[in-house]
Amino acid sequence: MRLQADEALVVEAVRRNGAISRTRIAAITGFSRAKITSVANGLLAKEILAEIGDGVSEGGRKPRLLHFNNQLGYVVGVDLGATSLSVAVARFSGEILAHCSEPVDVRDGPEIVLGRVIDLALDLLAHHDIAPEQIRGIGLGVPGPVEFATGLLIAPPIMPGWEAYPIREAMQSAFPNSITMVDNDVNIMALGELRSGAGVGVENFIFIKVGTGIGCGIVARGSIYRGSTGCAGDVGHICVDRNGPVCHCGNTGCLEAMAAGPPIAQRATEAAHAARSDILLRYLEQGNGVLTAADVGKAAAEGDRIAIEIIQDSGRMVGEVLASLVNFFNPSLILIGGGVANIGFQLLSSIRQGVLLRSLPLSTRHLQIDYSPMGAEAGIIGAVSLALDHVFIIH
Repeated sequence: MRLQADEALVVEAVRRNGAISRTRIAAITGFSRAKITSVANGLLAKEILAEIGDGVSEGGRKPRLLHFNNQLGYVVGVDLGATSLSVAVARFSGEILAHCSEPVDVRDGPEIVLGRVIDLALDLLAHHDIAPEQIRGIGLGVPGPVEFATGLLIAPPIMPGWEAYPIREAMQSAFPNSITMVDNDVNIMALGELRSGAGVGVENFIFIKVGTGIGCGIVARGSIYRGSTGCAGDVGHICVDRNGPVCHCGNTGCLEAMAAGPPIAQRATEAAHAARSDILLRYLEQGNGVLTAADVGKAAAEGDRIAIEIIQDSGRMVGEVLASLVNFFNPSLILIGGGVANIGFQLLSSIRQGVLLRSLPLSTRHLQIDYSPMGAEAGIIGAVSLALDHVFIIH
């Protein structure tokens, strides 16, 4: 949907603040009352906005409130991880109408995975009597480096077959009136926290995801910072041990290869086979010879020394990498999310220690480090927000 620049500012004010009066919009945008009246009337005529009732009087006549026209359309948010998929349908107000999640393996390739994304979205739409043509925007987060301008994945280490795959075109084939925006999944989670979570009102913060891989979303001056091509924050491939294992990116000793979910599980499996932990061995047998990072967390909760040591080592390595970012970027908040974030307090404690030990005192004076309060919701809310950010195109 194409808007003039002044129309876009008014629409953004409505999107960020919900039902809002013309007087409030004027205060936010700096437009005169006459300008607001003209622009608002134009948006009402285009049926982008609608008057939805009266607000609270501030001494005179009650103001008429503007909000998005509920018949304008809908957006789809997609949070695709290495092993999981979430899809949501939302109104232009950001209200999520329907949401579903299921396991997935991105290694199955784009045709299979995106086919499943489309099927799930169509099922949600059918349940709410929404036609595919009513979808105006799609926000899609993926677990790999994205060239944001084109929406293409570039050399994704854990996504074989996705290199330069035309994701936008694949989604538009099912939703012909939509625009699709693709971004890294950690940026999506950071955006979710920025709009609806602990990052609301925070100008500079970092979101670190620890799961199958490790990535970082950077919020600078209240916006997602993607760098010149879109790959800012790819901290999972910073080297932490030159003599470490080979990473799937081809280098050795990457943080992701040393501290993410798979290496945590691998270290625990080796300890169980070496009879160094009866508790880990029990979980190994219960899992038919397979241990997960979640199992390591459970063992740590039972007081297993080896499991606690593995978690602490991973947290320390993550913390030391984050310390470099803290010294460089000086954020006021670090949020930690992803599947591995659920394995226990030892991870958070070790990350905090790693950051505090290797950062400058001034850079950590007001620094808060905590788990993401939104958890898995951050990704899907961020995906919806990404779609809404780009539905309107400015002339």
